[in-house]
Amino acid sequence: MFSIEAKTKPSLFEALFIVIIVISIISIAIGKLGAVPHIPILLSITLLIFYGLLKRVPFKVLEESMRSGAITGIGAIYIFFLIGILISSWILSGTIPTLLYLGFSLVSASFFYAIVFIITAIIGTAIGSSLTTVATIGVAFISIAGAIDASLVLTAGAIVSGAFFGDKMSPLSDTTNLAASIVNIDLFEHIKNMSWTTIPAFLISGVLYAALSPSVEEVDNTTIAFYQTSLQDANFVHWYAIVPLLVLIVCTLKKVPAFLTLIVSSLVALFLSIFHTSLSVSDYCAILYNGYVSETGVEVIDSLLTRGGISSMFFTIMLVVLSLSMGGLLFALGIIQTLLSKIEILLKSVGALITGTAFTAIGINIVVGEQYLSILLTGEAFKKQYRELGLHPKNLSRVMEDAGTVVNPLVPWSVCGLFITSMLNVSVIDYLPFAFFCLLSPVLTIIFGWLNLTISRN
Repeated sequence: MFSIEAKTKPSLFEALFIVIIVISIISIAIGKLGAVPHIPILLSITLLIFYGLLKRVPFKVLEESMRSGAITGIGAIYIFFLIGILISSWILSGTIPTLLYLGFSLVSASFFYAIVFIITAIIGTAIGSSLTTVATIGVAFISIAGAIDASLVLTAGAIVSGAFFGDKMSPLSDTTNLAASIVNIDLFEHIKNMSWTTIPAFLISGVLYAALSPSVEEVDNTTIAFYQTSLQDANFVHWYAIVPLLVLIVCTLKKVPAFLTLIVSSLVALFLSIFHTSLSVSDYCAILYNGYVSETGVEVIDSLLTRGGISSMFFTIMLVVLSLSMGGLLFALGIIQTLLSKIEILLKSVGALITGTAFTAIGINIVVGEQYLSILLTGEAFKKQYRELGLHPKNLSRVMEDAGTVVNPLVPWSVCGLFITSMLNVSVIDYLPFAFFCLLSPVLTIIFGWLNLTISRN
């Protein structure tokens, strides 16, 4: 978006006023009225257009800035289409169900909170959706915690930490793909670079959850065993179902572009599905577009496996298009440039820049309460500064996820926070101190910035 030239130079007061108005519209609509983010963003775009017209910026120029902003997300949109297809194909091949089965197998040991954290991390990574993980297996774990008299707030913290580890690191996650596309780097390069801060946060969190776990030798496995049996009875679990995952890993190690990796893994999964399904070509086409519908009769299993398809990506795609269009207007009207010019003097070192980026992502989460906007606006706002300091764009995408993706569930009025509270019946304020992974991620990324650890340069 830095190719979009500012057509006007607002004063600092004017730029702040416009940004506050936009933020107020979005945050009130999402946090207070429970609206989907698309509507307040569209309303904000309309406000910015009228502001531009008042500043005598031609409508055609404003229209072109929106188009230019949206075009920057075209790569992400294609990836989102392929993710929808990959999820459907991985369910058909049994890859995701088999990973769920293996994850459930871990719940036979002690260290309850640590096991909850690890399993939700596995499932979150397998399906690429934190909220789906929370709403399904997360709800089941809360019930198990009640049955063994474990702490509900600690269990909720472990669930949130594991689910958002998956949301952050899964190649199926829309936030992960969005962060990589915003700075124009390969998806798997982005994931690999995130591991430098994510793995330490994961290990520290696991140790803390293990240390805090109750001294229970056996967890009641009746519910978990029932889920495993349901997966087997539905003919979902197969030894060869792991092959599509192995293909994805090999392609990643060989540095095959994400676009081709997703296609190859999907084709392998569809081929393997032939061995245990009897679907027609039209059935395959319908599932790849509309997603797979699980009908095992077990609510948790059906919720986990009824997903995927190109159509499931439309919500995210439309949000990306609208957000980037709004970003294009903010740059064309000179609002972002005016605000950045006042803090650029403070961002001359690597540590200061990464800290500024992290606090911007956190601030947008707190004020707006929207995960995607924290990634989109932070990424677009700081690209130039990272380039000027000679830093590789993957440093920026890592900070966007460390301080953007995983912070949203810690904000009580955010989209994720409100959803999680409604699902687990545990308030954000209660589980926040125990969501160790989400708390550690932004701290570690700032520390690594100041210590110049794992910082890549161009």
